[in-house]
Amino acid sequence: MNIHDLLFWFFSIAMLVCGLLVITSRNPVTSAMFLVLLFVFMAGLFLLLEALFIAAIQILVYAGAVMVLFLFVIMLLDIKASERRKFKVLGVVGGIAVGLAFVWELAIILRQSVRPLASGGAELHGGLEEVVKPFFAHYMLPFEVIALLLLVSMVGVVLLSKKELK
Repeated sequence: MNIHDLLFWFFSIAMLVCGLLVITSRNPVTSAMFLVLLFVFMAGLFLLLEALFIAAIQILVYAGAVMVLFLFVIMLLDIKASERRKFKVLGVVGGIAVGLAFVWELAIILRQSVRPLASGGAELHGGLEEVVKPFFAHYMLPFEVIALLLLVSMVGVVLLSKKELK
């Protein structure tokens, strides 16, 4: 097992742990912080795949901008830590079944050997120009429409959460 395999397993297991902590944490801000960590470890996996641009975008867009927006909404809506809920039997049985299916699938995956990545093949070269050129040439209007939609939704959230002054 070389350093590449060790880093792959480290990032993968760290992502799984952060994902579990996102789900199980009672405080929404803590969950959001674990989600930031998950995005950072995901960027590490992209670095291992030699996708430097996607790793940088992962950090800048998801760990930066999207998570700031999530934290903004969480704090704006003043969501408190959830209270302890009673477990339902059907939910527990379903959760155990899904967990067992996950462990079974993970065992199948772990039995297979880790294949090395393609080394500089033609299918992996994806520099900034190959990503940006079609984006600005063919998808500029959908990008602008999505940006406008996001702006309108942010203004809507601010207006909906605005408290009336007495």
